[in-house]
Amino acid sequence: MNLANKITLARIFLVPVIMIFLLVNVDMGQIKVGQGVITVSELIATLVFILAAVTDGLDGYIARKKKLVTNLGKFLDPLADKLLISAALISLVEMQRLDAWIAIVIISREFAVTGLRLVAAAEGQVIAASRMGKLKTIVQIIAIAALMLNNFPFSSIAFPFSQIFIWLAVVITVWSGIDYFIKNRQVIRFSRTR
Repeated sequence: MNLANKITLARIFLVPVIMIFLLVNVDMGQIKVGQGVITVSELIATLVFILAAVTDGLDGYIARKKKLVTNLGKFLDPLADKLLISAALISLVEMQRLDAWIAIVIISREFAVTGLRLVAAAEGQVIAASRMGKLKTIVQIIAIAALMLNNFPFSSIAFPFSQIFIWLAVVITVWSGIDYFIKNRQVIRFSRTR
């Protein structure tokens, strides 16, 4: 297994670590700034989530730069991304920091685009990540991290940073999903004629 695939696999193994720190009631203390309060375990979960999210770009860069692109990597990378985002969103729903419908919209888009990519791959085509898709990922990561931190430190000044970013994430997620299907509609048309 090459370095890029090991990094991707590490991202998958970080998912349960994030969930443990978010969902298991471990009293590790709190951090206060003004009116804002966050638990140490939420801070650790957020830092691990950000670390895992950063490895997404790192493994792809290493695979392309060192010509280490493999079929295993092509399978593991999107799987790791979906597991990371889905687990974080579902955890936030459980913590009552996110409405379930928002998680469903975001997760549904992720699986719909993955399905489109699988259809394209079966036809011998590759659907590369678009700029809109990359922007969607960045905004989702910021929104999820802000929700994990319970809007800390912005809660101390009553600024709804996490809510603004989760709404922005929903809009960009839906928009980028529609964009993928419009730009790749020939894949679906071609698939139906076979």
